[in-house]
Amino acid sequence: MEGEIIKSEDILSYPISSLKGIGAVREKLFKKLGIFTVRDLINHFPRDYEDRSKLVKIKDLKDEEAAAFIGTVASRVKVLHYGNTKYLTIQKVEVSDETGKASVIWFNQPYLKNVFKIREKYFFYGRVKRSKNSIEIQNPIYEKIGEALDQNTDHEQLKKISRIMPVYPTTSGLTQTVIRTAVEESLNLVEGYLYDPLPYYIREKYKLAEYSFSIYNIHFPCNNEALKTARKRLAFQELFLLQLGLLSVKMTFMEDKKGIILSKGELTQKLINSLPYKLTNAQLRVFNEISKDMESGKVMNRLVQGDVGSGKTVVAVLSLVKAVENGYQGVLMVPTSILAEQHYQTITNMLKDYNIKVGILTGNLKGKEKTKILQQIKRGEIDIIIGTHALIQDAVEYHNVGLVITDEQHRFGVRQRLLLSQKGENPHMLVMTATPIPRTLALILYGDLDISIINEMPPGRMKVKTYAVNNRMRERINNFIRKSVSEGRQVYIVCPLIEDSENIDAKSSVTLAEDIAKKDFKDLRVGLLHGKLKPSEKEAIMKEFAEGKIDILVSTSVIEVGIDVPNATLMIIENAERFGLSQLHQLRGRVGRGKEQSYCILYNESNSKIARERMKVMVKSNDGFVIADKDLRLRGPGEFFGTRQHGLPELKIANLYQDAELLKEAQNVAKAVIEDDPKLMKEENTLLKKMIDEMFRQKIDEVSMN
Repeated sequence: MEGEIIKSEDILSYPISSLKGIGAVREKLFKKLGIFTVRDLINHFPRDYEDRSKLVKIKDLKDEEAAAFIGTVASRVKVLHYGNTKYLTIQKVEVSDETGKASVIWFNQPYLKNVFKIREKYFFYGRVKRSKNSIEIQNPIYEKIGEALDQNTDHEQLKKISRIMPVYPTTSGLTQTVIRTAVEESLNLVEGYLYDPLPYYIREKYKLAEYSFSIYNIHFPCNNEALKTARKRLAFQELFLLQLGLLSVKMTFMEDKKGIILSKGELTQKLINSLPYKLTNAQLRVFNEISKDMESGKVMNRLVQGDVGSGKTVVAVLSLVKAVENGYQGVLMVPTSILAEQHYQTITNMLKDYNIKVGILTGNLKGKEKTKILQQIKRGEIDIIIGTHALIQDAVEYHNVGLVITDEQHRFGVRQRLLLSQKGENPHMLVMTATPIPRTLALILYGDLDISIINEMPPGRMKVKTYAVNNRMRERINNFIRKSVSEGRQVYIVCPLIEDSENIDAKSSVTLAEDIAKKDFKDLRVGLLHGKLKPSEKEAIMKEFAEGKIDILVSTSVIEVGIDVPNATLMIIENAERFGLSQLHQLRGRVGRGKEQSYCILYNESNSKIARERMKVMVKSNDGFVIADKDLRLRGPGEFFGTRQHGLPELKIANLYQDAELLKEAQNVAKAVIEDDPKLMKEENTLLKKMIDEMFRQKIDEVSMN
């Protein structure tokens, strides 16, 4: 078996240039698709399929459907001109079978005049346009077939062309034919050498096809049933390996790590009782889950998800107080200095009646001031430390960290949060995000964490009224902006692009800000915020806006995670169709933080059905989890916010919305395997371990680093 694996590895590692027909130019094009080796090529799964396997008669061709049929050429190729130039042409030929006639046309392919001859038979596949008196097929693929072809016989040529054909993701200059040929040659090359990573007992229990069968049939399925079987096997494998890898990472993180045992204490309950509002059941439930973790003797490694305004901050404060009450320091890391300052003010105010010292450490601190706070942290004179990336710098030494919280988790990599955790002796870890993620996706992104969800909003919080409009409403909306500012309110205007682009019909934030500042609202104070500004410039502008010195803040989506400005009551989003639903919901969450009614205006310039459907979701719902679920369904996991930022293998074939049940099965199997064989040392799990190590090498290295 070992020799077979080595041979298989050798073949799979062949560069694609070793395949017939792949020269330097094509090799470069394949590399654009991330295809360097035979392994990459056989894992370049089709994005769609053309079912050319069912031949139909001409009379049975249906309007707007793609279909395959055999037709005999019944006329010479006619060349028709259209438009005002002789260079725009249509090539038209009549074809027939025993049931009827059809016109087949192509655009600007003059060479076809010499291709088709009367009475020759051709295989055609294309989309049908049917009216009362005519049948037309535009730009079909075609192939001449042998004279003696009888559709009722098992004809080899017909078997080859009349089948389910893969349609691959491609790049300019690389045709489907070239990709198909290369994939087919690769499959022939690896035949007999593909080892199956799934142990037999798993395949048997879940009735999964063998790996080699599945790989071949995902590319060139024998029939629809084989395609379905192959897809199920490969999707299961992908989800299973992902879950197994995440559980392995979790095991590595937990391995030989005894957690700090914190006692129940009374201070947190005293704080809960003294709050000017009552905590929601969801807040109490999540804090209870956190408390149990911190009292268990194991290292807590938990994610708290909560929609904008659901009250995550108070849960974080209670957790920090629990650590302090037990004699430990608590650390809260946030993405920006201004957010750190806001948390510092909020938490200091909440704890003013308690003997708890709160400090702040950001990149803005310099000289003596910085030296002083670093010494206070080291000596344990500060109980709760709030800050930015500055918290993980080498110069920072903590006295005894018991709890580390990272807020807006998606803004920090795994490495950053682990660097922070390693500032202490196995401190408890809590990561928080206001980005609602459907549970299926959360289990993929955060499979190495336990998950808590604050799924209830505090009573009395006003919903942001949302409207989807087009440019015809521009003047009316501008009047509404002016009215809001005249009443002492502030406004966000968000744009999707930083700079002008010839290819995209959307105003950049810079151009738009200039228009607003110099034309529409020249008498008002307009600020501009975008990603190309220096961090210090961003901080200064956001601070001015927070202090009410700017009326209208024109921004890119950098304000999606940022500041709490209760006086901002109006959010205008330009080209809203260019943002994901979850991102739109995050942006909308910047307003509605005060006592006044707030509004969100979505400018939608797209007429597409999906764009209209997405705007409808935003107008109807204020529930971030409902919106996130819809976003996942409409855009798929590949584009869903955050997927590519976590260093996880990208899903090539599984669809988290479509395969939710398969994911549950895969998770159950992964848990059972890890419980039975935590380090995957058993012989039947050897290949699994090998694949996991390859897929998760970086993530495991990060978790294991010292």
